[in-house]
Formats: sequence, C-alpha cells, structure tokens
Amino acid sequence: MSDLVLHAPRPQPWLAEAKAMLALSWPMVLTNVAQTAMTATDVVMMGHLGPDSLAAGALGSNLYMAVLIFGIGIMAAVAPMISIELGQNRHAVREVRRTVRQGFWAAATLVGPMWLFLWQGETILLAMGQDPALSAAAASYVRTLQWSLLPFFCYLVLRGFVAALQRPFWAFAVVLFAVAFNVFANWCLMFGRLGFPALGLPGSGLATALSSTLMFLGLAVVVSLDRRFRRFRLFGRFWVSDWPRYRAFWRLGLPIGLALAFEVIIFNGAAFLMGLIGPASLAAHAIAIQIASLTFMVPMGIGQAGTVRVGRAYGAGDREGIRRAGTTAIVLAISFMALTALVMLFAPGLLVGPFLDTSKPGSAAVAELAIRFLLFAAIFQIADGAQVVGSCILRGLRDTRVPMVLAGIGYWGIGLPLSAALGFWTPLAGSGIWIGLAIGLAVVAVLMLWRWWRRERLGLLAHMA
Repeated sequence: MSDLVLHAPRPQPWLAEAKAMLALSWPMVLTNVAQTAMTATDVVMMGHLGPDSLAAGALGSNLYMAVLIFGIGIMAAVAPMISIELGQNRHAVREVRRTVRQGFWAAATLVGPMWLFLWQGETILLAMGQDPALSAAAASYVRTLQWSLLPFFCYLVLRGFVAALQRPFWAFAVVLFAVAFNVFANWCLMFGRLGFPALGLPGSGLATALSSTLMFLGLAVVVSLDRRFRRFRLFGRFWVSDWPRYRAFWRLGLPIGLALAFEVIIFNGAAFLMGLIGPASLAAHAIAIQIASLTFMVPMGIGQAGTVRVGRAYGAGDREGIRRAGTTAIVLAISFMALTALVMLFAPGLLVGPFLDTSKPGSAAVAELAIRFLLFAAIFQIADGAQVVGSCILRGLRDTRVPMVLAGIGYWGIGLPLSAALGFWTPLAGSGIWIGLAIGLAVVAVLMLWRWWRRERLGLLAHMA
C-alpha cells in the first residue's frame, strides 16, 4: 500500500492550475457581473423614463465613468502588492495592513479633484457640443452620483485585500445584496414609490451612492469579524503614515489607472460622438455597450484572478508557476468570449429587448440601432478578453508602465481617431464608430499578448522583487 502511495501519479500541474484559477475567479466574475448589473439596472430603469432620459443618463454616466475607471485602476494596485508580499512571506501581516491603509489614503487623495470636476458636468458637456437640454439633465444626475466615489473606492481596497488572500466570495456576497438594494432604491427614488419624491435621473444617482456606501460598510464588517481576516487588524492605527509604501502604491497604481482610463475614455468618447450624431444613436449605443460590459466582466474576473496567481508565484520566485498561471488565464478568457460572440451574432434581439419599453415613442428606432451595434460588439469580444487578461497578468509582475504606453497607442493613437473618421467622414455613422472601437481593441490585445510573450521568452519572468 505504501508503494502505491509513493508512486501514485501527481495531478497534472496545468489541470491543477486551471482548477485553482477557476476556484479563485468565479466569485470575482460574479462580483464584476453584479457590479455591472447595478449600472445595467440603472440603464434599464432610465429607459422606462423615456429615450431622452436614457440619452441624458448615458452622457452623465460616461462623464462619471471617465474619472471612476481611473480610480479603479489606482485601487487595483492593492491586489498585486499584497499577493507579492504574501508570496514572499505568507505571514506578512504588518506589510499587508500597511498596504491596505495606503489604499485608503490614496482613495481619499483622489476624490477631492474628482468631485470638483464632476460638479461642473453641465459646463463640460456643453463645451463638448452636446445638446443643452440633455447636458442639463445629465449634470443633475452626476451631481448625486458623484458621492458614490469615495465609498466605492474604499470597497475596492477591501475587495483587493480579500482577493489577494484568495477568499473573494465575501466581496460577491456584499455586492449582490447591494445590487438588490440599488434596484429597490431606484424604484423608490426615480419613480416616487412608497411616499418618496419622484426625482427622476438624480434619484438614480442617489440610489447608487447609497448602494456604494452599503458595499463598503458591509465588507468592512466582514473583514473586522471573520477570523481569517481580522488578524490583519486593517483599521488599526489608521492615521499612521507610511510614505515609502504610499509612493510605491502610486508607482504601481498610476500606470494601471492611466491604462484603464485610455480604454474607458475611448468608449466615453464614442458615446459623446454618438451624441453628436443624435439622441437615438446615443441611446442605442448605451444599450449595446452595457451588454458588452456585462460579458467583459467575465474575462476581467479571470484576469483579476490571474493577477493574484501570477503575483503569488512571482513573489515566491516560481517561474514555471508564473507561466502556467498567465497562460491558463488567457485560454479561459478567450474561450468564454468566443461563446458570447456567438450569442451576440445570432440572438441580438433577445439581448436588447429588456432595455426598452416599446410603447414609448422612438423606442423601435433605438432598438434597431442597438441590434446593429451589437453585431460589431460581437466582433471584438475575443480581442476585448485578450487585452484585459494580458494587462492583468502583467500587473502580477509589477509590469504596468509599458502596458500603459501600449494601451495609449492602441486606444488613442488608432481606435479613437479611426472611430471619429469613420463616424463622420463616411456614410457608416454610428456603425463606423463601433468599427473603430473594434480595431483599437484588437491592436491593444495583440500588443499586450506580445508583451507577455516577450517577458517570458527573454527570461524576465524570474523573481525580481
């Protein structure tokens, strides 16, 4: 019997990596989907206010997302920093606590300028040439929505912490409850139910701010009470500075934030270009991009798991583990996005239907355009999955500056100019804007995977911390 035990075949390392990646990524994927579902429900309920409200909400949401995504990128530094620290020393309690603290400090640093920027939303939208009535409505929405930034950033810090400890389920549980609360709060505050005033679009922004606060407080309670987390005493001596770690946090997080901003701003820019074409095109774009965002959450969650797995292996100096983790994440993400592309190609009407009340004037035209845009979204699904996973696994190696440059080249050097040219200088109009987006994403995907392959081929994946 002992000989049988001694000579029993060991599990295949690639299969073991795939199982570990899936076990870590599925709560992250569901958390991402739930977070996006919060925005999706906002869009659905705005659509029931009418096409003009949906168009105004799209303008305001895109302005808000321009600063939100930059902050999300900064907060993304938490997971790789903690993962590498735990890879070097799995008992690194003090270092982990200090990293989380600097994440909170960075969040507090960010929100002041962001609040000032968003408060001037109407002026900014008018300067971009948007319709005055839509700009005023969008600004009223953003002025309540902007207060969700600080609690959401703090939630992301705690989410990065639980993810790096490879226990991300609690983040999903908290955000799932917040999504349900957001639907209820939208119903009450947008439409004036249960004695609340009918606030319209500002009610939706207020609902999101309350939901984000609930997310942070819920996860803060979990990490304070759960025995696996409370040993880190994350909120102890919160006022104590650690300037070297604060600077290291920004050195890693700032390029991530800029790279994400390059990506999201090109989509925001596409929304503003759609607004110049007309309200119907803008509303249809809001629907199509919301559906594409939901599918994107899956490879994003796989990529976040890849950051943790690669970071742990990198901290431990396990070069083969780095290669397995990165390659597994790429294969899983591309496989999923290939399936979603088929659904978008063959059943676009089923996806668009829930977003519109067909009894409202103009809804049929919006639905037709949304279905057309969704066909282009299907084309860039694989590229979208490849680029987000590529950037995430590179973060696990603390490689963020070069990916930032590559994202700038693909999105701003190619994607956005091409979208504008095809949208306004050809008969393609809104379809031309989506074609430019697809090409920009494809370029970034190729560049990110080339960067990963080059790091591996040149032997730069060894532990360098």
